[in-house]
Amino acid sequence: MKVLIVYDSRTRNTEKMAHAVAEGVQAEGVEVEVKKVDEASVDELPEVDGLILGSPVYYGLPSAKLKEFIDASVKYHGKLDGKVGAAFASSGGTHSGAETAIISMLEALLIHGMVVQGTSGRNHYGAASVGAPDDTAAETCRKLGERVAKLVKKLHG
Repeated sequence: MKVLIVYDSRTRNTEKMAHAVAEGVQAEGVEVEVKKVDEASVDELPEVDGLILGSPVYYGLPSAKLKEFIDASVKYHGKLDGKVGAAFASSGGTHSGAETAIISMLEALLIHGMVVQGTSGRNHYGAASVGAPDDTAAETCRKLGERVAKLVKKLHG
């Protein structure tokens, strides 16, 4: 079982979140690979059981680089059914579009037929941080990773 985390980050804030998410995946005993979007390939998608996308927020949307990765994933449309998906985002301030950016990424995963699990607690759609993740945001990221890994084990274990 393997989870791939693909993220974009200019200021390293989203990168820090990606590594905190990875800690959560690892804590559940699931293999995880963390890749900056420039180093990732959509050709890896059929080989993983879970995909977690992370992006900074630009005008309430994911970065252009992450959107380009999502657009290129059409190559595997219909071949990702049942895989687990999730998303996280780092924004420049409160009420600046983190939730809409996360939902935008989740929409693509849902269109691929992936399984997305929300949470009834805070950060319903995925982990969000304002600027660099503080301890609370980092813990939310770890919990996101744990939740994805647990679902991967249930569905693919």
